[in-house]
Amino acid sequence: MKKQVLVAGGGIGGLAAALGASRAGWDVRLYERAAAFSEVGAGVQIGPNVVRRLQAWGLQQPLQAVAAFPSRLQVRSAVSGSELAVLPLGPAAVQRYGAAYATIHRADLHDLLLVAVNKYTDTQLHLAQAIDSFADDGSAVTVRTSLGKEVEGDALIGADGLWSRTRMQLLGPVAPRVTGHLAYRALVPQHALPQALRTGQVTAWLGPRLHAVQYPVRRGELQNIVVIVQGAAPQDLENWDHAANAAGLDHALQGTCGALQDLLRSVSDRSPAGWRLWPLCDRPPVRNADEMARGLVGLLGDAAHPMRPYLAQGAGMAIEDAAELQRALAMHDLDVPLRLRRYALNRWQRNARVQARSTRNGRIFHAVGPVRWGRDWSLRLLGERVLDVPWLYRGDGSSASSL
Repeated sequence: MKKQVLVAGGGIGGLAAALGASRAGWDVRLYERAAAFSEVGAGVQIGPNVVRRLQAWGLQQPLQAVAAFPSRLQVRSAVSGSELAVLPLGPAAVQRYGAAYATIHRADLHDLLLVAVNKYTDTQLHLAQAIDSFADDGSAVTVRTSLGKEVEGDALIGADGLWSRTRMQLLGPVAPRVTGHLAYRALVPQHALPQALRTGQVTAWLGPRLHAVQYPVRRGELQNIVVIVQGAAPQDLENWDHAANAAGLDHALQGTCGALQDLLRSVSDRSPAGWRLWPLCDRPPVRNADEMARGLVGLLGDAAHPMRPYLAQGAGMAIEDAAELQRALAMHDLDVPLRLRRYALNRWQRNARVQARSTRNGRIFHAVGPVRWGRDWSLRLLGERVLDVPWLYRGDGSSASSL
């Protein structure tokens, strides 16, 4: 008889967990609080380390149909507009790492995984019903849902995001920490932009206390732009997401170059949904395997290791988690707590490293004074060697310098 895993959360991490667990031979029940599957419109960068996992699940063709594959990563000064460094992507990334570097609309990545779960697995999807609490007696885990139902399973995976209720019960009621950074995000049809502002590459603009990133998504038809600035966040963090005031963004960009300001004004004028604004939160790097799994309960993605977006690996680490969860759950000669322990032991250090490097990158991206000058000099001098991240994209733990 198949074992059954209960999955809390229907986002990218939850769907990836369901797909991985099903491929390991488990029955899956997934519980999502929302009444319909949806993802807020925004872009996601997925490096070769993540694309390889999607390929292993047989999702190369669906990915090819919806993603964009940028030709290169360019870094520019947000103050002068000058080019600081370039990293070739496209075929060069495939040659170096055996897989492409892709950029994708978050909703397209979510739909890609949802279609795979529906098509290739027998996962039971329960919408408008979240997992609110659990009890682990060592032989089974029983959850109570938001509809008052009790469901028993052999394991529980909390993939319920930054404000994970599973995590709160497993590790204690400690809220995520506020980073002091705010992200303005917009999507705009490329055809609506002047030709000079359309792009087929990833461009990062680095400035004092801010940076901006632009890249194509949805086969190149849309351009995703995110501007991250330092500023105070509102008090209601868990529920706060609203149409941002473009005037606030204009104020934050005072002192930046005309090329960047022209781009962002064009986006403000042409983006159907305008700018959306999110306060960024994270948690300290994972300290040990116990912070990712205890007994019959495991954590995955943002529930385990929310991170700042300065290494573009939030969704990627959730997908890597799910691939490792698949390997662990398939170890049928081990008891379930040992399988989850193996999952956590094989993931916590890499996740912690990515969390720490993401925080470090944020300081470098937003540097001021002599540190900013040193950063720009290093980029101009070393270029590719600074931008490339072999330890991350290979997934082999090798050390390397990175921006």
